[in-house]
This record gives sequence, C-alpha cells and structure tokens, in this order.
Amino acid sequence: MTTTEDLQYLNSELRLIEQWEKEQKDLFFWEKLGRLPFVILDRITPKFIQDKIGIVLDELGSYVQSGGRYLISKEQMYRKMLPHEEPDADTALESIAQLPLGRMDEVAESISKSGSNTATVQGATTGIGGIFTLAIDIPLLLGISIKALQEIAISYGYDPSEKSERIFIVKCLQFSSSDIVGKKAILEDLAAFRSGEQSKQILSQLQGWREVMLSYRDNFGWKKLFQMIPIAGILFGAYLNRSTLQDVTETGRIMYRKRRIIEKLEAIS
Repeated sequence: MTTTEDLQYLNSELRLIEQWEKEQKDLFFWEKLGRLPFVILDRITPKFIQDKIGIVLDELGSYVQSGGRYLISKEQMYRKMLPHEEPDADTALESIAQLPLGRMDEVAESISKSGSNTATVQGATTGIGGIFTLAIDIPLLLGISIKALQEIAISYGYDPSEKSERIFIVKCLQFSSSDIVGKKAILEDLAAFRSGEQSKQILSQLQGWREVMLSYRDNFGWKKLFQMIPIAGILFGAYLNRSTLQDVTETGRIMYRKRRIIEKLEAIS
C-alpha cells in the first residue's frame, strides 16, 4: 500500500524533473552559434557522405512509421527487469510498471552507461579516418541512440514497438541536440505527451521527415567538426560520441521517468 511518504517522494522527484526542464530552457551562447559551423562543414562535405546522411534520415522516418530494423528484442529487457520471474510477453510491461521507481532508475542508468561506453569505442574507432569515416559514424551513433532509448522506455514500463512510443523516442532524440528554440517547443510536446490523441497531434507535426531530421543533423553535426581530422579524430570522436549518448539517454530517462511518476501519482489519487 502506498504511504504518504511515497506520495511525498514522488512529488519531490517530479519537482526535480520540472527544475531540470526549466534549466533546459536557459539560453547558452554556444547554442546560438550551433548551426553556423555545420553550415560551413555542409558545403565541403563530399557528396557520398551527403548521400549517406540522406539514407539515414529516410531510415529514421521509416523507424517511426514501422519500427524497421531499429526495433529491439523486448524479451531480454523483460528478463533484466524481472529477473526472478518468467515474464509473460502479454503482461510483462504491466509488471514492470508496478516496480519501484528506484528499480526503474537503476536499470535505466545502466543502459545509459552501457550505451555511452559503446559510443565512446565507436567514436574512437571511426575517428581514425577523419571525414571519410564520419559517414559511418553518424548512422552507427543514431542506431545506438535509438536502441538505448527503446531500452529505457521498457525500463519504465512502456512499449517501444508502439507507434506513439516511437514518436516519443524521436522527440527525445531531437530534443537532446536541438537549439534553444527547438528545445522549448519539443519540451512542451514531451511534457504533455499522452498516447492516443496527443501522439496523433505530434505525428502531424513531424510530417516531412527529411526537414525534421536535417534539423537534428544540423545541430548534431557541428559537434563532429573536429572529428574530421584524421588520427586526432580518435580523441574527438570518442569524447563527442560519449557526450552525445549521455545527452540522449539523460533526456530519455528524465522524460520517461516523469511520465511514470505522473501515472503512479494518478493511480494513488
């Protein structure tokens, strides 16, 4: 049975998340300049890399529509969340949703660390070749990001195979790399997110996938500027990929955590 102390804890954690949201709306100088370096980079990038990025953008559009090759195996996550049970695929998410918030946080944090470590190694590896391996690095990093966000969704009891959750995941992906204006708009969508009508409304806002994800590319890409330098790109690639995954998973953890806290509070009242 939930106690008053539990209510106080949930409300306290919700206030911390709201404070984080407020901090995300603060304007930083570097965010104003975020697009400029990549505009320059865009002009000197070989066509084969541009073509590769275009394919990745199309794949992300396909991910939202059908899941495509990015969908993960949920059973492995069910076993991780419910190690002392034989989770039933039909009821596993309901069981996970009833777990203590601390257990959800623990698994989500481990997903974040694992994804960051993977991205670090990948960034260092693809940084060896500078601009020529940047075409490989960008789709791989996006794949790691989507995988981590899907696992985080499950850790808080949500099904990433549902279209509404795929929309939510892409919004988290956008938010982590958007400029300050974009962050404000996306944060409002994430904060008000509910499945059903709300997801339909957000989907209508995300029509024209190339334009949506080019915005992601513009803000993500400038951080990769120094990775274009062969050999030195090892250090830059490792650092930038790690920080990118940390930003992505922080957004996913906090926004999914907020949804779960609100639903727990609604269940109590």
